Amino acid sequence: MNSKKFSPRSYTELHGVISVSSVVFILFLFFNAGFASCSPQKEKLKTTVLSIERENAPAVELTVEIAQTDEERALGLMFRKKLPDGHGMLFVFDRDQQLSFWMKNTTIPLSIAFITADGRINEIKDMAPNDINSVKSSRSVRYALEVPQGWFDRVNIKPGALVNADVSAVNSH
Repeated sequence: MNSKKFSPRSYTELHGVISVSSVVFILFLFFNAGFASCSPQKEKLKTTVLSIERENAPAVELTVEIAQTDEERALGLMFRKKLPDGHGMLFVFDRDQQLSFWMKNTTIPLSIAFITADGRINEIKDMAPNDINSVKSSRSVRYALEVPQGWFDRVNIKPGALVNADVSAVNSH
């Protein structure tokens, strides 16, 4: 019977293989745990219906998800595959400030309205998918509203339009 014995060298080589594979496995677990915390949010955001008053026309309703925590605002509409017309995301901030948005990891073309604390749309801008350049409000505002690109034009909403929402419900954390 031919039996093989482990020499000190072969044991060391085997031990090295085990060590390397153990390190690889630990790194795999570490990176997966890190990426899991960066993955898209699993919990559904609160939603509400906004009513936007238009000049010389009936108001338009829009169903929005509300992003009001730092984490919710940072994730925004990233990693979404679609956003139907008549839907959007309202970004709520605690105070008036100049806002800045980018489209990293966002594949849906969007339009953004910057809205003052009293609900008036100050300006509307278009944003290109995956563009990492900042799109900034020209003045301090309290809210930002993202919708599918061109939606504001399609429903004839322009700067100066008034956005009505139950602000007490929107601002509750």
